[in-house]
Amino acid sequence: MVKKRENTEVRQQQIINAAGSLIFKYGSEHLTVKKIAAEVGISEAAIYRHFKSKKSILSFLLSHIEESLLSDISRETVANEPVTLDTIEKIIRNHFSMISMRKGISFQVVAEVISLGDRKLNKQASQTIDKYISRLKELLNEGVRDGAVRKDIDLEASAILLFTFIQGLVNIWSLSEGSFKLIENYTSLWQIYREAIATR
Repeated sequence: MVKKRENTEVRQQQIINAAGSLIFKYGSEHLTVKKIAAEVGISEAAIYRHFKSKKSILSFLLSHIEESLLSDISRETVANEPVTLDTIEKIIRNHFSMISMRKGISFQVVAEVISLGDRKLNKQASQTIDKYISRLKELLNEGVRDGAVRKDIDLEASAILLFTFIQGLVNIWSLSEGSFKLIENYTSLWQIYREAIATR
């Protein structure tokens, strides 16, 4: 059954949600405009009213993922409130909660898009990861500034390690079809990471 015409913003969101879901289930190599249209319940022609190609859908999807990931780890600034290890832990914990709600789709979709080998999409995915790691680095740097994180620590390496820890755990969780609680495993891993970065 074909759905009624929606406004552009709503329809674009439906389209990229469908694309992300299909990639997560079947892999990016099986993604087609026809399958996206069927998933949304609209015609292929309706898809092309909003996106000129499958590639433009994927680009828009990557932009949406970037926005979601960066939003998860952005701290609401409170005047004169120091960044402690508990502050960082709370932000990452909330990030895992959001990842869990999204069923881990974000990281899986980025990996699948990269597997297509399109240079422009790969560059966009790389920029998304770079921005994500940079935001983690900023968060750790705020911890250094406020005395919670060691001053002698390599912030770039620490941010990459934190990214690897987050992505790796999410990938294991996704591949196991959510067979364990993401937050519980995160707590154990965070304690190890915390010990490594904490001010002595």
